[in-house]
Amino acid sequence: MSKHLVEISNLTIINQKSKEQTILVKGINLSIPKGKIVGIVGESGSGKSLTMKSLMGILPKGLEASYDRFEMDGKQVRNPKVLPLSMIFQDPMTSLNPLRTVGFHLREVLRRFQSKLTKEEREVAILEMLDKVGISNPELRLKQFPFEFSGGMRQRIMIAMALLTNPDMLIADEPTTALDVTIQAQILALLKELQEQLGLTVVIVSHDFSVIAGICDQVYVMRNGLVVEHAPVDTIFAQSLHPYTQSLLKAARLEASHGPVPADSDDSQLVQVGPEHWVRKEEKNG
Repeated sequence: MSKHLVEISNLTIINQKSKEQTILVKGINLSIPKGKIVGIVGESGSGKSLTMKSLMGILPKGLEASYDRFEMDGKQVRNPKVLPLSMIFQDPMTSLNPLRTVGFHLREVLRRFQSKLTKEEREVAILEMLDKVGISNPELRLKQFPFEFSGGMRQRIMIAMALLTNPDMLIADEPTTALDVTIQAQILALLKELQEQLGLTVVIVSHDFSVIAGICDQVYVMRNGLVVEHAPVDTIFAQSLHPYTQSLLKAARLEASHGPVPADSDDSQLVQVGPEHWVRKEEKNG
């Protein structure tokens, strides 16, 4: 049995709506190990969120994904939309219907993904999940609307909704956006706790290295649709080699950067420079 839950090679995402069919993600490889937390880091527009959406088959209209190989738990994937993957999107307020109660949102998830449960079993599952994600007085909270919750509590609702689908892998897309530092730490600690309790594989997508520093086991760094570096998190922080990775780390530490980092050419290659450590470098001729 494969030690990786998800493996995909030569993933390419093309914008079919543009006249020149712009390539947004340029032939990347991902191997997501089972039961680990993996970070995908890069600035806005680097392709990290699109990469995760392609794994779930939910790319926006007009975008098309292709790949050489896509396996889930060692088996070939034919329809990504039926995979046991669940995603927490960036902004809870745009994902939650303000005219519907929190209870409606949670019941709707179970109605669609756990349809064999009885009404009573669904209510029990919802209350237990709210307890797991740290929401007190769940019976009362089910009757309330999203605007009655703080940002951190809305994010906990989003986590509960994602977990009610019973996924093998949870994708958290910028899970701490617009939250203050204290609440950010609480949400990240909750994700770590749930990952350990449930044996989940978790992918955290972020533009900020400080978000994934203390929680991830491995890190992929993306820029302009390419993976520029991939290594265990300790290696990334202690021995990063790609200039772009180093610039992101300096930004996280509030250090000054020495000018812009040149973009990698499409001819550059990921080269293994150490155990589980890959860096994108220009291919040398001769």
